Amino acid sequence: MTELLFTLVFALAAPFWALMVLAPGWSWTRRIVSSPWIVAPPIVVYAVLAVPHLDVLWPVVTRPTLDGVAGALAVPAVAAAGWAHFIAFDLFLGRWMYLDSRERGLPSLVTAPLLVLTILLAPLGVLGYLLVRHLRPAPADGRTAGPADGRTARPATAGPGSPIGGLSSARPADLG
Repeated sequence: MTELLFTLVFALAAPFWALMVLAPGWSWTRRIVSSPWIVAPPIVVYAVLAVPHLDVLWPVVTRPTLDGVAGALAVPAVAAAGWAHFIAFDLFLGRWMYLDSRERGLPSLVTAPLLVLTILLAPLGVLGYLLVRHLRPAPADGRTAGPADGRTARPATAGPGSPIGGLSSARPADLG
């Protein structure tokens, strides 16, 4: 069972990674990835693996030592739980990077390699993204960045003449 869950956990996260890396501009990608619940399947796998071994995990997480962590990871179910933990948090970080990059209008050719690096070596991928993010701050004028061409559009605003529920969309004149 442990081996199956170890193998399954990445398969549960891979479709979301594929959407963010291979189809970043597809409208369904943003709809799906916008939900924080995409990390739930790996978290469930983590819980299934970790809860039965809380007697091993609890001392390690409350009073960590290198020997204690090494000893706990020698237990296959605990090592598999650690892997599920990595997968869940890497996906959560990748989700944030994807959504933040779309709002900033970062080109997918810049973001995709950083997402792949995050899948493989998350701290380095996140560090790379933070550096890129620092070089391209979010627009300060309340506009949201456009795709990758640098255009910006004003967010939808409420208005009396709005066709749907008092909301009007950006006018062509609002596009920069």
